[in-house]
Amino acid sequence: MMTKADVIVIGAGIVGNATAYYLAKKGKSIIVLEASEYIGNGGSSRNGGGVRQSGRNPKELPLMVWGVKNIWPKLSEELGVDTEYTQGGNLRLGKTEEHMKILQKLAEAANKCGVDVKMIDAKEVKKINPYLSDEVIGASWCPTDGHANPLTTTLGYYKCARKLGVDFITGAPVSRILTKAGKICGVETCDAEGTKQVFEADTVVVAAGYESNAILSTVEINIPMRKQSISCLVTEAEPQMFKQMLGTAMADFYGHQTKHGSFVMGGTDGFDQFHNTINDGYPLVKSSTVCATSRGILGYFPMLENAKIVRTWGGYADISADAVATVSKCDEVPGLYIECGFTGHGFGIGPAAAYNIAELIATGSCPADISPLRYNRFKPAK
Repeated sequence: MMTKADVIVIGAGIVGNATAYYLAKKGKSIIVLEASEYIGNGGSSRNGGGVRQSGRNPKELPLMVWGVKNIWPKLSEELGVDTEYTQGGNLRLGKTEEHMKILQKLAEAANKCGVDVKMIDAKEVKKINPYLSDEVIGASWCPTDGHANPLTTTLGYYKCARKLGVDFITGAPVSRILTKAGKICGVETCDAEGTKQVFEADTVVVAAGYESNAILSTVEINIPMRKQSISCLVTEAEPQMFKQMLGTAMADFYGHQTKHGSFVMGGTDGFDQFHNTINDGYPLVKSSTVCATSRGILGYFPMLENAKIVRTWGGYADISADAVATVSKCDEVPGLYIECGFTGHGFGIGPAAAYNIAELIATGSCPADISPLRYNRFKPAK
């Protein structure tokens, strides 16, 4: 086990794994520390797989657009796994005039950032997806959006990083970041038995989801965010019907049909902040959530009435105060970089965030504009 490296990455989800991979390609020695016993045990294995630009806050769009153009189209080939990336577009559906106003506002914000999102009526929606309910009166349509498989993608980054010499250590929760003369010099871990271990590095990347804040607080950095439960259901394989990623103006459900025919769809019963947990610390999926999600789906796809649900899963999203990710270096603590607060849509933007942080560490600059995602945007103006 290595205890000294050029860079320590905290968190072995898609963001941490991808950051380690891109840094290793630059010749850096990397240690990845993961608190749980499993790779990708957080949001990276518990999300709906969306790779979308539409519906995002404009602050995230420069990075997301860059990722859709430069990373996702060739990622399966690069990682040697089938990420199941499908650029089938994104339909964000509306049933009322109020819904359409919400979608119009999102489309206008995306267009200002150069993203091709247009409003379409019910007839155009049916041409793209003939299986939708007649209650749908329109949608926003982004043809360059899509979806992918979170499990194979996260695993692909992990396997490729390992091949490049990255040392992954699981069951190693980081208790604090270490500094010397105000600069990063490493981290300390403390396991369940209280055994402490020091790992040395001049650079630390914190990519640990909601748990990032407890780690960052040891050097007096705070990213305002909260934990929110999320859940999805998976159906038996059905005949292939459509390739689009789907969402709605009211966010009552989202999802897509996988390459294998199953539907992966998420939703809410409105009680996401009130949850029970099971042994692994993640939220138990309640029957009320499954029922509410199913009702939401059937309101748009009544022909799925007899589709059988084979499993459900629950996880947590790290919801930031402005619902925007933090992807940034930290000026107060030289050598510290932050990737967290992805607010439930980090899978699609994660590879681009990782690539750009890796470039920033290795070269001092990066190709995408990540300035709107700086860590200190929450500080009061002087």
